[in-house]
Amino acid sequence: MKPARTAADIASLVQFACLLEVSAPKPGNVSPGRHFTDLRYEDFLASAVALGPPFARVTNQPLGETIRQAVESTACWTSTNTNLGIVLLLAPLAKAAASGGEESQSLGGPGGSKDPPLRHVLHGVLEETTVDDARQVYAAIRRASPGGLGNAESQDVAREPDVTLLDAMRLAADRDGVAHEYATNFEVTFEQGAPALERARRDGLPWSDAIVETFLQLLAHGVDTHIVRRSGMQAAERVSALARDVLGAGGVRSPAGRQAIEAMDGAIRDARNSNNPGTTADLTAAAIFVTLVG
Repeated sequence: MKPARTAADIASLVQFACLLEVSAPKPGNVSPGRHFTDLRYEDFLASAVALGPPFARVTNQPLGETIRQAVESTACWTSTNTNLGIVLLLAPLAKAAASGGEESQSLGGPGGSKDPPLRHVLHGVLEETTVDDARQVYAAIRRASPGGLGNAESQDVAREPDVTLLDAMRLAADRDGVAHEYATNFEVTFEQGAPALERARRDGLPWSDAIVETFLQLLAHGVDTHIVRRSGMQAAERVSALARDVLGAGGVRSPAGRQAIEAMDGAIRDARNSNNPGTTADLTAAAIFVTLVG
């Protein structure tokens, strides 16, 4: 059995997951040498550094407090939202890992379940969220001011919530990929993302290629809700279709696939970043963290 990890160890894995994610050349996203008008690769590096202190306190404070502190810490390093989705996903995963869910995933869960122990601990972390957690997260979202947020009929982030964080996420699960993870105990992360990344690594792919492949598989399987908010469902479906075409051409595993990745990247970039598959990138970061912890 692996030695128990400290909260500082978990915080380091959070930072490493962020660095690996942004360093992989995922089409339509920021990566080395590929910047947005208002965001550079270096902004994401700084943001990863900023997450260290808040996540080192993950076991000693409520979940919402960690999320709010992480967003505020990031704002001291960058002027644009770089990591709200990643913070929302990694905070409960980190709290679960630091609370004893970091055992080898091969052990399975309690009672013979095929779920890894981390996912079982995570279920408790999510179920125990409070109304104050929701208030802290709403404040973090308002501080980060993500693009294309829009309005909601119930528990809109512009107002103070009166339900728990988990219940608020359940209300948004049909329109937001991050909220869907909360509502399903991180279904995409544990059932699609982490398994895809682990397979790629077992096949001998280096981290960068394995991450790009995982990203493409997630995007091919479901529309990116960030694109849906910014550009509509039709645009999101078009980007997912491109991901399927790239994988069909071999993806990172063939010269033709790599050319298709480059073509896809060029096809979905624009001055407004309106076709940026940002939520899929966040889900990829969650898969990386789970794989690192495992």
